[in-house]
Amino acid sequence: MEIWEYILLLLGGLMAGIINTLAGNGSAITLSILIFMGFPADVSNATNRIGALAQTITAVFSLKRTPRTKMLFNDSYWFFIPSIIGSIVGAIIAVEIDPGLLKMIIGGIMLLLLITLVTNPKKWNIATDVSKNRKTWINALLIFLVAIYGGFLQMGIGIMLLSILVLIAKYSLRDANIIKLVLAVTFVMPAFFVFLYTGGMEWIPGITLAVGQSIGAVIGARYILFLPKANLYVRWLLIVILTVSSIVLLRIPEWMMGLFDL
Repeated sequence: MEIWEYILLLLGGLMAGIINTLAGNGSAITLSILIFMGFPADVSNATNRIGALAQTITAVFSLKRTPRTKMLFNDSYWFFIPSIIGSIVGAIIAVEIDPGLLKMIIGGIMLLLLITLVTNPKKWNIATDVSKNRKTWINALLIFLVAIYGGFLQMGIGIMLLSILVLIAKYSLRDANIIKLVLAVTFVMPAFFVFLYTGGMEWIPGITLAVGQSIGAVIGARYILFLPKANLYVRWLLIVILTVSSIVLLRIPEWMMGLFDL
């Protein structure tokens, strides 16, 4: 690889690590970089798991150990089984699903979440409801479905997890982010080994991305996530990410250009 490619991978990984820790969807950056460098989509998807695994593990170990985080760690354990099973299923069936159709569906979901964030921010700006029972079949099913998608593509699972944890399970954005980081490990690790077994990973660019993502994960998990206004920062970051993701995944520029041609 050229020097500029190493720099691009490191800087892109750094940005992705911070964004993934705070709001998810950093994989949109890393996947785009790999595809821009000329790797096929399936190779990029597999290679992206190297950095994703390094980043999620680093983020979890970088979290400050407080009574709050320990309580949230305990809450997350109940979701491990549906997360692991869903991730394996998603990775196995990755080659069977039309990625174009899946991206359109996810783009539609992200657009709906964006509308909710902008028009009804009170639903996202809540304190954690400590009295709520979260060990329900609907929560397990939703986590399982997100894990299937995460095993397939990875991109956007952080936002999906935050949506479930905040809107359904009634955690605050900051608490939901901590649980999201723990669950992300259970999403990424099984899929990583499936892709490792089936081949297709490019290790040099993957490891270079992983270095940048790990540094970004430390910055996000150790410092930014515990700032007094973390909920506000995460909400605005989500709005930006959801806006860009919706536009790209729904191919809105292409649709508008089509209208212009008419």
